[in-house]
Amino acid sequence: MKEVRNPFGLEIVNPDTATIEKGVTLRPHCLEKCILSCYWGCSVQKVQEALQKHVYCFQIQTPGVLEDALYSEYLYKEQHVVQKQSKEEIFIQLPEDNKIEDFGPVPRTCYPLIALLTVSDVDDRELYPIVSMLTIIHIPDRSYRMPCRIMYQYLLTIQGQFYDLKQLYMSVSDNAAKSTEAVTEDVSTDKELLEKLGLSEEEMQENTAKDCVVCQNDTINWVLLPCRHVCLCDGCLMRFQHCPICRQFVQESFPLCSRTSPMD
Repeated sequence: MKEVRNPFGLEIVNPDTATIEKGVTLRPHCLEKCILSCYWGCSVQKVQEALQKHVYCFQIQTPGVLEDALYSEYLYKEQHVVQKQSKEEIFIQLPEDNKIEDFGPVPRTCYPLIALLTVSDVDDRELYPIVSMLTIIHIPDRSYRMPCRIMYQYLLTIQGQFYDLKQLYMSVSDNAAKSTEAVTEDVSTDKELLEKLGLSEEEMQENTAKDCVVCQNDTINWVLLPCRHVCLCDGCLMRFQHCPICRQFVQESFPLCSRTSPMD
Protein backbone atom coordinates (compact mmCIF):
# COMPACT_ATOMS: atom_id res chain seq x y z
CA MET A 1 0.00 0.00 0.00
CA LYS A 2 1.38 3.39 -1.03
CA GLU A 3 0.80 6.63 0.84
CA VAL A 4 -0.52 9.43 -1.40
CA ARG A 5 -0.90 13.07 -0.42
CA ASN A 6 -4.25 14.56 -1.41
CA PRO A 7 -4.26 18.38 -1.73
CA PHE A 8 -8.06 18.61 -1.94
CA GLY A 9 -10.93 18.39 0.50
CA LEU A 10 -14.56 19.46 0.27
CA GLU A 11 -17.47 19.28 2.69
CA ILE A 12 -21.06 20.50 2.83
CA VAL A 13 -21.90 23.06 5.52
CA ASN A 14 -25.33 22.58 7.14
CA PRO A 15 -26.59 20.05 4.58
CA ASP A 16 -30.04 19.93 6.20
CA THR A 17 -30.76 23.49 5.02
CA ALA A 18 -29.65 23.03 1.41
CA THR A 19 -32.27 22.99 -1.36
CA ILE A 20 -32.38 23.80 -5.05
CA GLU A 21 -34.12 27.09 -4.21
CA LYS A 22 -31.93 28.13 -1.25
CA GLY A 23 -28.62 26.86 -2.58
CA VAL A 24 -25.85 25.08 -0.70
CA THR A 25 -22.76 26.14 1.26
CA LEU A 26 -19.47 24.34 0.61
CA ARG A 27 -16.22 24.46 2.57
CA PRO A 28 -13.11 23.50 0.58
CA HIS A 29 -9.82 22.54 2.26
CA CYS A 30 -6.83 22.88 -0.06
CA LEU A 31 -3.07 22.62 0.48
CA GLU A 32 -2.46 25.00 -2.44
CA LYS A 33 -4.33 27.85 -4.09
CA CYS A 34 -7.16 26.21 -6.04
CA ILE A 35 -10.16 26.85 -8.26
CA LEU A 36 -13.59 25.57 -7.22
CA SER A 37 -15.79 25.12 -10.31
CA CYS A 38 -19.45 24.20 -9.76
CA TYR A 39 -21.84 22.95 -12.43
CA TRP A 40 -25.61 22.60 -12.01
CA GLY A 41 -27.59 19.98 -13.91
CA CYS A 42 -24.75 18.05 -15.54
CA SER A 43 -25.63 15.09 -17.71
CA VAL A 44 -24.94 11.86 -15.79
CA GLN A 45 -23.74 10.18 -18.97
CA LYS A 46 -21.36 13.02 -19.85
CA VAL A 47 -19.85 13.06 -16.35
CA GLN A 48 -19.12 9.33 -16.53
CA GLU A 49 -17.71 9.76 -20.05
CA ALA A 50 -15.48 12.58 -18.77
CA LEU A 51 -14.00 10.26 -16.14
CA GLN A 52 -13.23 7.70 -18.83
CA LYS A 53 -11.64 10.39 -21.01
CA HIS A 54 -9.32 11.23 -18.10
CA VAL A 55 -8.11 7.63 -18.29
CA TYR A 56 -7.92 7.12 -22.04
CA CYS A 57 -7.72 10.54 -23.72
CA PHE A 58 -6.60 13.56 -21.68
CA GLN A 59 -6.11 14.50 -18.04
CA ILE A 60 -8.67 16.70 -16.34
CA GLN A 61 -6.35 19.19 -14.64
CA THR A 62 -8.33 22.37 -15.37
CA PRO A 63 -12.02 23.39 -15.47
CA GLY A 64 -11.79 24.01 -19.21
CA VAL A 65 -10.79 20.42 -19.92
CA LEU A 66 -13.76 19.13 -17.91
CA GLU A 67 -16.13 21.47 -19.73
CA ASP A 68 -14.86 20.22 -23.08
CA ALA A 69 -15.38 16.63 -21.91
CA LEU A 70 -18.93 17.48 -20.81
CA TYR A 71 -19.66 19.15 -24.16
CA SER A 72 -21.04 22.02 -22.05
CA GLU A 73 -24.07 19.89 -21.13
CA TYR A 74 -24.90 21.66 -17.87
CA LEU A 75 -27.37 24.37 -16.90
CA TYR A 76 -25.23 26.86 -15.00
CA LYS A 77 -21.62 27.29 -13.92
CA GLU A 78 -19.82 29.38 -11.31
CA GLN A 79 -16.20 29.54 -10.17
CA HIS A 80 -14.45 30.64 -6.98
CA VAL A 81 -10.81 31.05 -6.01
CA VAL A 82 -9.85 29.07 -2.91
CA GLN A 83 -6.80 30.37 -1.08
CA LYS A 84 -4.16 28.01 0.27
CA GLN A 85 -5.30 26.33 3.52
CA SER A 86 -8.33 28.61 3.71
CA LYS A 87 -11.45 27.46 5.58
CA GLU A 88 -13.74 29.99 3.95
CA GLU A 89 -17.31 28.90 3.30
CA ILE A 90 -18.56 29.38 -0.27
CA PHE A 91 -22.24 29.78 -1.06
CA ILE A 92 -23.41 28.17 -4.31
CA GLN A 93 -26.82 29.00 -5.80
CA LEU A 94 -28.66 29.01 -9.11
CA PRO A 95 -29.47 32.47 -10.52
CA GLU A 96 -32.60 34.09 -9.09
CA ASP A 97 -34.28 34.15 -12.50
CA ASN A 98 -33.94 30.39 -13.03
CA LYS A 99 -37.16 28.45 -13.44
CA ILE A 100 -35.81 25.04 -12.43
CA GLU A 101 -37.88 23.33 -9.73
CA ASP A 102 -36.38 19.85 -9.94
CA PHE A 103 -34.00 17.67 -11.92
CA GLY A 104 -36.59 15.09 -12.92
CA PRO A 105 -37.77 11.78 -11.49
CA VAL A 106 -35.50 8.96 -10.30
CA PRO A 107 -33.51 7.48 -12.01
CA ARG A 108 -32.21 10.83 -13.14
CA THR A 109 -30.35 11.82 -16.27
CA CYS A 110 -28.75 14.85 -14.57
CA TYR A 111 -26.74 15.33 -11.39
CA PRO A 112 -28.03 18.31 -9.36
CA LEU A 113 -24.52 19.65 -8.71
CA ILE A 114 -20.93 18.66 -9.36
CA ALA A 115 -17.90 20.47 -7.94
CA LEU A 116 -14.40 20.31 -9.40
CA LEU A 117 -11.32 21.31 -7.39
CA THR A 118 -8.15 21.98 -9.39
CA VAL A 119 -4.79 23.53 -8.48
CA SER A 120 -4.63 27.12 -9.70
CA ASP A 121 -0.91 27.57 -10.41
CA VAL A 122 0.70 25.39 -13.08
CA ASP A 123 3.93 24.93 -11.09
CA ASP A 124 2.04 23.62 -8.05
CA ARG A 125 0.29 20.90 -10.06
CA GLU A 126 3.52 18.93 -10.26
CA LEU A 127 3.79 18.70 -6.47
CA TYR A 128 1.02 16.11 -6.06
CA PRO A 129 0.06 12.86 -7.80
CA ILE A 130 -3.61 13.91 -7.52
CA VAL A 131 -4.43 16.61 -10.08
CA SER A 132 -8.12 17.23 -9.36
CA MET A 133 -11.09 16.11 -7.29
CA LEU A 134 -14.61 15.75 -8.68
CA THR A 135 -17.47 15.75 -6.15
CA ILE A 136 -21.04 14.79 -7.08
CA ILE A 137 -23.62 16.33 -4.74
CA HIS A 138 -27.30 15.55 -4.28
CA ILE A 139 -29.49 18.54 -3.46
CA PRO A 140 -33.18 18.02 -2.59
CA ASP A 141 -35.86 19.42 -4.88
CA ARG A 142 -39.58 19.04 -5.50
CA SER A 143 -39.27 15.55 -7.02
CA TYR A 144 -36.66 14.01 -4.73
CA ARG A 145 -36.47 15.30 -1.16
CA MET A 146 -33.67 13.13 0.17
CA PRO A 147 -31.37 15.38 2.28
CA CYS A 148 -28.33 17.02 0.71
CA ARG A 149 -25.25 14.80 0.73
CA ILE A 150 -22.09 13.93 -1.15
CA MET A 151 -22.88 11.03 -3.46
CA TYR A 152 -19.40 10.41 -4.88
CA GLN A 153 -15.94 11.92 -4.65
CA TYR A 154 -13.38 11.00 -7.28
CA LEU A 155 -9.65 11.66 -7.03
CA LEU A 156 -8.07 12.05 -10.48
CA THR A 157 -4.36 11.26 -10.69
CA ILE A 158 -1.53 12.43 -12.90
CA GLN A 159 -1.13 8.82 -14.12
CA GLY A 160 -4.55 9.04 -15.79
CA GLN A 161 -6.50 7.08 -13.18
CA PHE A 162 -9.38 7.96 -10.88
CA TYR A 163 -10.40 6.57 -7.50
CA ASP A 164 -13.66 6.72 -5.60
CA LEU A 165 -12.90 8.34 -2.24
CA LYS A 166 -14.57 6.37 0.56
CA GLN A 167 -15.71 7.58 3.95
CA LEU A 168 -14.09 6.23 7.11
CA TYR A 169 -16.18 5.22 10.11
CA MET A 170 -15.17 6.05 13.65
CA SER A 171 -16.85 6.47 17.02
CA VAL A 172 -17.15 10.14 17.94
CA SER A 173 -18.48 12.28 20.75
CA ASP A 174 -20.95 15.14 20.33
CA ASN A 175 -18.02 17.56 20.18
CA ALA A 176 -16.20 15.72 17.40
CA ALA A 177 -16.05 16.87 13.81
CA LYS A 178 -19.32 16.69 11.90
CA SER A 179 -17.58 15.12 8.91
CA THR A 180 -17.13 11.81 10.75
CA GLU A 181 -19.87 9.26 11.17
CA ALA A 182 -20.76 7.96 14.64
CA VAL A 183 -20.92 4.22 15.01
CA THR A 184 -22.79 3.60 18.25
CA GLU A 185 -25.16 0.70 17.66
CA ASP A 186 -24.82 -3.05 17.15
CA VAL A 187 -21.27 -3.17 18.52
CA SER A 188 -20.18 -6.79 18.78
CA THR A 189 -16.89 -7.53 20.49
CA ASP A 190 -14.42 -10.30 21.06
CA LYS A 191 -15.35 -11.16 24.65
CA GLU A 192 -12.26 -13.24 25.33
CA LEU A 193 -9.91 -10.49 24.28
CA LEU A 194 -11.88 -7.91 26.23
CA GLU A 195 -11.65 -10.05 29.37
CA LYS A 196 -7.89 -10.33 28.92
CA LEU A 197 -7.72 -6.55 28.71
CA GLY A 198 -9.95 -6.15 31.77
CA LEU A 199 -12.89 -4.61 29.90
CA SER A 200 -16.59 -5.47 29.83
CA GLU A 201 -18.92 -5.08 26.84
CA GLU A 202 -20.68 -2.24 28.68
CA GLU A 203 -17.37 -0.40 29.01
CA MET A 204 -16.69 -1.05 25.36
CA GLN A 205 -19.93 0.67 24.34
CA GLU A 206 -19.20 3.69 26.51
CA ASN A 207 -16.10 4.65 24.54
CA THR A 208 -15.70 8.38 23.93
CA ALA A 209 -14.40 10.76 21.29
CA LYS A 210 -11.37 9.41 19.47
CA ASP A 211 -10.13 6.87 22.02
CA CYS A 212 -9.37 3.28 21.03
CA VAL A 213 -12.59 1.26 21.40
CA VAL A 214 -10.70 -1.54 23.17
CA CYS A 215 -8.30 -0.02 25.72
CA GLN A 216 -9.82 3.50 25.72
CA ASN A 217 -6.42 4.82 26.77
CA ASP A 218 -4.79 5.70 23.47
CA THR A 219 -5.80 7.55 20.32
CA ILE A 220 -7.27 5.59 17.43
CA ASN A 221 -4.86 5.45 14.53
CA TRP A 222 -5.61 2.45 12.31
CA VAL A 223 -8.05 2.10 9.43
CA LEU A 224 -9.25 -1.47 8.97
CA LEU A 225 -10.06 -2.77 5.49
CA PRO A 226 -12.39 -3.61 3.87
CA CYS A 227 -14.89 -2.38 6.51
CA ARG A 228 -13.21 1.08 6.85
CA HIS A 229 -13.73 1.30 10.62
CA VAL A 230 -11.21 3.49 12.46
CA CYS A 231 -11.28 2.10 15.98
CA LEU A 232 -7.90 0.75 17.18
CA CYS A 233 -4.75 2.32 18.59
CA ASP A 234 -1.20 1.24 17.79
CA GLY A 235 -1.02 -1.04 20.82
CA CYS A 236 -4.27 -2.93 20.22
CA LEU A 237 -4.03 -3.43 16.47
CA MET A 238 -2.03 -6.67 16.59
CA ARG A 239 -4.46 -8.27 19.08
CA PHE A 240 -7.30 -8.49 16.56
CA GLN A 241 -7.83 -10.41 13.33
CA HIS A 242 -11.45 -9.23 13.13
CA CYS A 243 -12.79 -5.70 13.42
CA PRO A 244 -14.04 -5.17 17.01
CA ILE A 245 -16.93 -3.08 15.66
CA CYS A 246 -18.44 -5.24 12.90
CA ARG A 247 -16.48 -8.53 13.30
CA GLN A 248 -15.43 -8.52 9.63
CA PHE A 249 -12.07 -10.15 8.92
CA VAL A 250 -9.27 -7.58 8.57
CA GLN A 251 -7.57 -8.03 5.21
CA GLU A 252 -5.43 -4.89 5.40
CA SER A 253 -4.86 -1.89 7.64
CA PHE A 254 -3.11 1.44 7.39
CA PRO A 255 -2.33 4.23 9.89
CA LEU A 256 -3.87 7.69 9.89
CA CYS A 257 -0.57 9.07 11.21
CA SER A 258 2.85 7.60 10.56
CA ARG A 259 4.29 6.37 13.84
CA THR A 260 6.33 3.44 15.04
CA SER A 261 4.94 0.22 13.59
CA PRO A 262 2.93 -1.88 16.09
CA MET A 263 5.08 -4.82 14.97
CA ASP A 264 8.14 -3.17 16.60
